[in-house]
Amino acid sequence: MKKVAVIGAGIVGSTAAYYLSKSPDVEVTVFDDGKGQATKAAAGIISPWFSKRRNKAWYRMARRGADFYQVLIADLKAAGIQTDFYQQTGVYLLKRDESKLQELYDLAANRREESPLIGDLSLLSLQEAHEKFPDLQGFERLLYASGGARVEGALLTETLVKASKAELVEKKASLTVDGEQLFVDGRSFDCVILAVGAWLGEILQPLGYKTDVRPQKGQLRDFKLADQTDDYPVVMPEGELDIIPFLAGKVSVGASHENDQGFDLTVDKMVLNQLQQEAETYLPRLATTEILGERVGTRAYTSDFAPFFGAVPDLPHVYAASGLGSSGLTTGPLIGRQLAQMALGEAGFLNPADYPIERYVKKKALKEDKCF
Repeated sequence: MKKVAVIGAGIVGSTAAYYLSKSPDVEVTVFDDGKGQATKAAAGIISPWFSKRRNKAWYRMARRGADFYQVLIADLKAAGIQTDFYQQTGVYLLKRDESKLQELYDLAANRREESPLIGDLSLLSLQEAHEKFPDLQGFERLLYASGGARVEGALLTETLVKASKAELVEKKASLTVDGEQLFVDGRSFDCVILAVGAWLGEILQPLGYKTDVRPQKGQLRDFKLADQTDDYPVVMPEGELDIIPFLAGKVSVGASHENDQGFDLTVDKMVLNQLQQEAETYLPRLATTEILGERVGTRAYTSDFAPFFGAVPDLPHVYAASGLGSSGLTTGPLIGRQLAQMALGEAGFLNPADYPIERYVKKKALKEDKCF
């Protein structure tokens, strides 16, 4: 029986644990203290096809990540597990310069051949947009893609960890190495997956590593509409703001991208009020809508904003991923599946050479002793 420890029960770690547990020869233990996790605070949008990022490897990961949700959903449903964390209700894209909508339409139309999940594309008037989401304001036209989806991060990870039936140890864990032996929380494991996001440097620093991973604070606010919002599309204006309807009237507004707050998890009312004020230009009734609460999490990003994963250099049987940033809910399940495959010695969907971990995780050079 191969013993695998997964440190971190966010979207990467929970997916890795779920797929590892499907192997009858693997015993999985998940370690997570539940503090600051980006996924638990996240309300995600699966709609990568309109990105103009020049990083082709990132887009390939994001496109395949969106597709992989169909595999994940099918696997869970085949096991009789509910998948309420995911709804494919479409996405509305807004531009201040509405002439750019046609450009985005053409971009997505060209990408639809390799990504049929994009679905139907339409340029809609304000009145036409109201058919799917009443009372939206602040634009004359928008772009609609039927394949866009929304994800409730906390429910996703909860579902996957429960489905894995792995042992869950709810505490902060550390990794130690003695020769070729790996220990987590004092227990011996054959393999370790580090899915700790922005905390990767903290866990690898005692082992002599330097990591290019930084924390980014993200905040959002949840509202309760009287509407039946189950089929409402996600609204994506320009900038940080997204308006994300979920089931039973819940609507999330956010999320901020704060690079100078470290690991601070304090709710900043000023930041959230600014996001809400902007959201009210598109959905004015938010001003008089019940606030359900606020959420704060810590994303991980790298100096060049590129994600990475793979085998930790010079640390056999230890694998890690980080740097997913705000696209974590799109790419996380795919990367988690890939890490599970690597731990089992199987080929994955992505080429690790396109997302080189050694660029971001490096062994510190030992200082030479000098005599004076």
